[in-house]
Amino acid sequence: MCGRYTLATPWQRLAEKFGMRVADVPELFAHRYNIAPSQSVLAVGPDRTGHPAPAFFKWGLVPAWASDAKHGPINARAETVASRSTFADALRHRRCLIVADGFYEWQKLKRAKQPWHFRMKDGSPFAFAGIWEAWRPADGGKPLLTCAMLTVPANDTVKPVHNRMPAILSAQDYAPWTSRENDDPDEVLPLVRPYEAREMTATAVGPFVNDARHEGEECLAAAI
Repeated sequence: MCGRYTLATPWQRLAEKFGMRVADVPELFAHRYNIAPSQSVLAVGPDRTGHPAPAFFKWGLVPAWASDAKHGPINARAETVASRSTFADALRHRRCLIVADGFYEWQKLKRAKQPWHFRMKDGSPFAFAGIWEAWRPADGGKPLLTCAMLTVPANDTVKPVHNRMPAILSAQDYAPWTSRENDDPDEVLPLVRPYEAREMTATAVGPFVNDARHEGEECLAAAI
């Protein structure tokens, strides 16, 4: 599973990468070095005109039919996402790009867990394959927007640390993944696969990141 990730890329670079207008809510964006479940995360999807636009979701998907808005799952396995009632409708109709520039996994050792940070070798931002939902309270209040990211078997860069990884989409797959015209899981799920290992790198980092309350560049400090 993926339970923490990073996004510290300047807004202007993100706008260029994902085809967004720089003027679209840049004041809501901040550098993040330890994004954790239940927090607000940045995603991209088409607006009503089809133009890529940013959105902010709570990380932990709550389906529209849920009786309450307690914490939902943060990950959905690509192998079963289409058959799980929690995820199936979102997969068909509400797919998004969850924006990141790195993610953490923890390696199990004899007496502790060693955190590792994974990113692209060139440091570029990327997108996890995401799905989202709008849960509406019974009193008719403002809907709660939530999301989850898909996971796949680990590639050769991640495998020594963990057996699974978040599904990172190739740039050419952004548009077909977020398309509102396609609601067939058999057509979109082939886009979800382990990312090319040779384009990624891994760094063992210190224990500061273990606490989800910790933020700042110290989270990325290499392990001694």
